[in-house]
Amino acid sequence: MAQDSGGGTAKEDHEERVSRELIELLNELRVALPGVQVLFAFLLAVPFAQGFTTTTEFQRALFFIVLCLTALSSALLIAPSAWHRLRFRQRDKERILLASNKMSIVGVGFLAAAMIGAVMLLADFIYGSTLAIISGAIATLVFGVFWYLLPLLGPRAPQSD
Repeated sequence: MAQDSGGGTAKEDHEERVSRELIELLNELRVALPGVQVLFAFLLAVPFAQGFTTTTEFQRALFFIVLCLTALSSALLIAPSAWHRLRFRQRDKERILLASNKMSIVGVGFLAAAMIGAVMLLADFIYGSTLAIISGAIATLVFGVFWYLLPLLGPRAPQSD
């Protein structure tokens, strides 16, 4: 079968396309989840480190925000697998796909915010507030450009539906 511009085959029907797209989404999440899990595990261990007692009120607040953003990201990026597992026999793949796509986009946004916060936290702890602000701005630019701006502004293939 010939490939169409959307990655499927030219003779792929709607149900086959939805199934393929759901599998692709779940596979993409397998790439993002280890990073979220490593960040979350690291953050859970930090308060027990000896140097954590020397942090400022701002650093502790930023730490808690980063921890919460990471937890939200984890919840949203793991949710599509849970939805799929709980509802896959109910012939509701398209609804699962649409909801999972939204959760994944928001989850990646929370992950970007958590990573920006983590960079700022470490920069503030090691070097001070000036570098924290600069590194936060640079991290925001990098994540914004590579995770959102370039994908949204890139060339688009014609839609088959």
